[in-house]
Amino acid sequence: MNTIALDRLLRRAIAERRLIRFALAGRNRIAEPHDYGIHNGQLRLLFYQVGGESSSGKPLGWRWADLDKISGLELLDDTFAGVRATASGRHVAWDELHASVSRGAIAPGAAAHISPVGRAGSSEPNEMP
Repeated sequence: MNTIALDRLLRRAIAERRLIRFALAGRNRIAEPHDYGIHNGQLRLLFYQVGGESSSGKPLGWRWADLDKISGLELLDDTFAGVRATASGRHVAWDELHASVSRGAIAPGAAAHISPVGRAGSSEPNEMP
């Protein structure tokens, strides 16, 4: 799948709060896509995994995916409720945010510049429980 098709599919999944299925690191995953954009200079997806496999052995929880490592992305018919409560209540600092469940729709081709509120220099999302 090319980058433009991947971009459109992720924006749609986030806007419609639809589950996605994809392969990452040789593992099939089912996930709620929450945020998509550029984080630490890399095009990335922040998702909450709800099913499938994980190399850590824990198939549930917050995960990052570099978009160039995702394959076989599919939009599923199942939806999810939206924002997940987190212990910290804080968000990840994005260089550019293209789509977000918690921050509402962002127009295609536009990018929201989000002020850092996370841990400086961290590549881990603050939402992780």
